Amino acid sequence: MAETIVSAIAEQVLGKLISLASNEMCLAWGVKNDAQELVDTLTTIKAVLLDAEDKQIHNEKLKVWLGKLKEICYDAEDVLDEIEVEDLRKQVVNRQGITRKVCHFFSSSNPVAFRFTLGHEIKEIKKRLAKITADKDSFNLTEKVDSNHVIGWERETHSFVHASDVIGRDKDKKNIMKLLLYPSDSHKIVYVVPIVGIGGLGKTTLAKLVYNDKMVDGYFTLKIWVCVSGEFVLKKLLIDIIESAIGQKYIDKSIDQLQKILHDILIDKKYLLVLDDVWNEDYGKWFELKNLLTECDSESKIIVTTRSDRVALIMGTIPTYKLEGLSLDDCLLVFVKYAFKEGQEKQHPNLMEIGKEIVKKCGGVPLAVRALGSLLYSSTSEQDWKNLRDNEIWKLDKKENDILNALRISYNHLPPHLKQCFVYCSLFPKDYDFDSDDLVQFWMDHGLLRSHNENQDLENIGMQYIKELMLRSFFQDIEQIYGNVYLFKIHDLMHDLATSLMRNESLIVKSTNQICTKSHRHLSFYFVDAPIIDVPNILPNLGHLRSITFYPITRESTGISQSFLELIVSRCKFLQMLDLAFSNIEVVPKKIGNLKHLRDLDLGSNPKIKELPSSIYKLQNLQFLSLSHCKELKALTRDVKYLISLRCLILTTIQKHLPTNGIGCLNSLRRLGISDCNNLEYLFEDIGHLRVLKTLKISECPRLISLPCGVRSLSSLEDLRLLGCERLNLDLSIGSDKQDNHEELSSTWPHLRFLHIRKLPQLVEFPQWLIQCSTNTLERLVILNCSNLKALPESMQKLQVLRVVNCPELSSLPNDMDRLISLRELAIEDSPKLSKRYKREIGEDWSKISHILYIRLDGKIIKSTEN
Repeated sequence: MAETIVSAIAEQVLGKLISLASNEMCLAWGVKNDAQELVDTLTTIKAVLLDAEDKQIHNEKLKVWLGKLKEICYDAEDVLDEIEVEDLRKQVVNRQGITRKVCHFFSSSNPVAFRFTLGHEIKEIKKRLAKITADKDSFNLTEKVDSNHVIGWERETHSFVHASDVIGRDKDKKNIMKLLLYPSDSHKIVYVVPIVGIGGLGKTTLAKLVYNDKMVDGYFTLKIWVCVSGEFVLKKLLIDIIESAIGQKYIDKSIDQLQKILHDILIDKKYLLVLDDVWNEDYGKWFELKNLLTECDSESKIIVTTRSDRVALIMGTIPTYKLEGLSLDDCLLVFVKYAFKEGQEKQHPNLMEIGKEIVKKCGGVPLAVRALGSLLYSSTSEQDWKNLRDNEIWKLDKKENDILNALRISYNHLPPHLKQCFVYCSLFPKDYDFDSDDLVQFWMDHGLLRSHNENQDLENIGMQYIKELMLRSFFQDIEQIYGNVYLFKIHDLMHDLATSLMRNESLIVKSTNQICTKSHRHLSFYFVDAPIIDVPNILPNLGHLRSITFYPITRESTGISQSFLELIVSRCKFLQMLDLAFSNIEVVPKKIGNLKHLRDLDLGSNPKIKELPSSIYKLQNLQFLSLSHCKELKALTRDVKYLISLRCLILTTIQKHLPTNGIGCLNSLRRLGISDCNNLEYLFEDIGHLRVLKTLKISECPRLISLPCGVRSLSSLEDLRLLGCERLNLDLSIGSDKQDNHEELSSTWPHLRFLHIRKLPQLVEFPQWLIQCSTNTLERLVILNCSNLKALPESMQKLQVLRVVNCPELSSLPNDMDRLISLRELAIEDSPKLSKRYKREIGEDWSKISHILYIRLDGKIIKSTEN
């Protein structure tokens, strides 16, 4: 990693050291004086780190010094994490009611040895840090205050740019449209239109403008969009093309079967296929795919976007369409859109002149213009603008028209904690579909989120970080699903930037010939059609690894050997994240409990796993555990309650009844997902003890009979999803005899904001307890495939979005619809009684919904802000 985030790492370590120095156990372990000395030393170093990070660009010795400091900080953090884990174990041991046998199971095997080792390691860190402190004096560093404060999120976000708002590409769009809509000269080939340009020009955006045009919709009978990126693997491409065409993902089919499915889809169809972000320069691979795309109407067309002229030459059947940079005037329009509030630029002609000089340096690349414009948004300080114009990075070697330099400036202006979060995004593949909840969890797993207020959830801090990075244009293709749940991507160039900054710490493994060094702390395995990933020759330095992730190109065909898994568990002492999803493992190693630093363990989609070793419950640091789609998993024992740090649990099991005094004791749990449990009839009775649970998702549990009464006590619940549970009756008076049927109905959820119900045929009307949860706080209500539902709750005063799909017995919406002034989106589909009643102008109750800004009826938009 370029050493621009050492200050963030040092700040994390300093915070932990301060906490250690004030801990009573610190005195018992005999390290209090050493801990305080480390605090003092690191505080002195941290004061000059911002200056060092700025000056390292032109000083190789300073860069090496920062690298050494970073390694010391990481090693110190490993030692401090050992202390935190020990403290968590003591909390488990000190719990009331714990048996002597369990006490022995969780206790440190040798407290004296732990104290001795801890003292030795801290003294070694102190010695190394003293040497670093002495060396710093030779660099003439000065104290510098971080001015890169985090901008608040209270203002309107201007980085959510829709395709219709794209500037300067009208002519390009018309040119591509002509190529698509005019008849082909030949009846024997499918025309392939290559769009070529450097990264950040907007090739994908241009393709989207064309793809979504109404004339294109009318001309082609089928439209398919596939982002190729990375590896050009025939099977994966066939799966993705079929999924885009018909919405089904056939990952378990052979290539022959996929070819037949594709043939049946395309035969005699006039289609438009977009292959976005292609890098493959092997004609043989393209030839294989091309032959499968030709049995169609001869007017079918393919658009290819790429940075490579050779790719265009290989794939194109007509001359390459070379996408050029935007004109200076168009770039200025883009810059103004991102740098100023609407109309504000007219008040600052001096800033506009400086802005022109900045824009000229961006080489007509809109991505760079957006990034720098976003950086200056809301700042009217002429000095800020001049500092950006005159930044030292512009003087570095020019590559790809200064684009990466421009993006690097934007990165350098991030606060240290956001720098860390951004570069860690490079651990995901290019063109990855990010989910905000999952990314926040990922940042938590790596200790990148730290609360300065014990009452503030780390999840909320993570969402602040995501919104700030959105505001600064580090993310793109942003889609707000609901509330604080977003989907988004990172532009390839932004990913390249993050990868370059992380290059010394992360390694993408595609073959066994690569070498993992001591500095590498993150391994990602990308194997193409390798049936088994065995112990590679690349792993002499496993001891420093923090994360291991497997990304099989075709998920069903790749797995890891048991010997490799055992090696990971035995040697990766400081591992914080282990993602084994889709790795086809059958047995979880018995020594998994030795990974005591582990915060994230994903065992999902490994259907052969039948049981978990008891040692897994020794992972007191674990925050995320996924056992989704583990359909043969026998049980989570009551010992799951010892995972006291767990914040997210996703579970599939063959159990009929989840026991009490297990999951219900997880006091830190924020998200709980229970899915694909074909035998499950009842949940655990003490679910009401999960007082900080915010999201509860129960899906595809066809035998689930009822919910426990304790659900009424989930006082922090914001998001409830009940999906595909055909036998589920929401009347809380039925079910287990242990349920307290006299519990007051007033004990409901004061924070419920999102309710999603699908395929609950037992639901005829909302029970009183759920109605009470829906009146004062509910913002989004989605009801799908509830065949017997006859009525919806009244008085949902905060409701913003209402979707009703395939509810044939529902004959009316709430009577007070005309008084729901917050409601801005209504969709009704496949519900004939409703559709008839609310038809535009002629429906008997149209007047009750006419105030809503967006209305979709049976797939057609009958009202929006545009009409």
